[in-house]
Amino acid sequence: MVKPMSIIHKIVRPDILAQTSYQVPPADGMVKLDAMENPYGLPAELKSELAAHLAGVALNRYPVPAYRELKNRIGRELGVPAGYDVVLGNGSDELITLLSVACSKPGAKVMAPVPTFVMYAISARLAGLEFVGVPLQADLSLNLPAMLLEIQLHRPALLFISNPNNPTGSWFDEGQLLQLVHAMTDIGLVIVDEAYQSFAPGSMMAHLPGYANLVVMRTVSKIGLAGLRLGYMAASGDILAEIDKVRPPYNVNVLTEAAAGFLLGHMSVFDQQARQICQQRTELMAELKKIHGVVVFPSEANFVLIRVADAEFIFNNLIKHKILVKNVGKMHALLANCLRVTVSTPDENKRFVDALLDALKPQPAP
Repeated sequence: MVKPMSIIHKIVRPDILAQTSYQVPPADGMVKLDAMENPYGLPAELKSELAAHLAGVALNRYPVPAYRELKNRIGRELGVPAGYDVVLGNGSDELITLLSVACSKPGAKVMAPVPTFVMYAISARLAGLEFVGVPLQADLSLNLPAMLLEIQLHRPALLFISNPNNPTGSWFDEGQLLQLVHAMTDIGLVIVDEAYQSFAPGSMMAHLPGYANLVVMRTVSKIGLAGLRLGYMAASGDILAEIDKVRPPYNVNVLTEAAAGFLLGHMSVFDQQARQICQQRTELMAELKKIHGVVVFPSEANFVLIRVADAEFIFNNLIKHKILVKNVGKMHALLANCLRVTVSTPDENKRFVDALLDALKPQPAP
């Protein structure tokens, strides 16, 4: 009898065997500041209305594969230019995968400034594409000259720009992005990932009509609907038609479709929550800047990146205080000793700051 593992090693790609799966740490009983989630739930009245709405969903039926009503709602409420459609995904992660699969011609490459959202590189490699990372400046701003040079050298099929950038919080201005879009003309697509747009000073969505190779991707996760797993991207009809060919026909389930369609009709609730989070971001950053030994990087997202002397030590001490943040120190050399902290409620932000101050106290000699 052949041992199962020997079969696995025969049929699974070597690069898959060599890698580990994406890990999400347990968070039971923790103040969860590691995943950029909106800390505010739905108002009680809206919860009741949503429950009544979902009670009418036919769970015995597949979704309508075109998702036309939901797409129309997204277009009306979320600033998609008139005449532009969207493709929906099971979160932005699936959209990144669809783009990678659709463009996985032999020798094709994917590019992004690094450090950035890890799924750009992961999806590229799983689709058989080479990933090219172009380091940010030391202050985590965009290295535009290097980006322009690497575009001409590698001629990538896809250029991903997370703006604001995850995990740095950096904001890349419109002028820089338009230079990249121009440089990619007749080379490939520029995908501006605006997952954190609700907390940022601008958007590239209005530029879609002027640039045939521009794609704008977003998610409803950060506005307060992370559990729905719904992403969307807008682009020219020619681009979306090709991406739609590799999209599974029922990739958004009926509960997500119904809940998102209903809740996006109440965007004023989420807009108000975003304003609260931006205010809390300002106050949290001000408090952190007062702390000796903490470097606070600029952020236009719903999280803050800080640098400390020993991120691993601080991270573990925060865990002892039941505070969970993201230790990004090993992701890239530019992030050495950095922690990414989600902006939360005033109470949770204070608990984090108090725990950080305690962890930074001089340790007694052994």
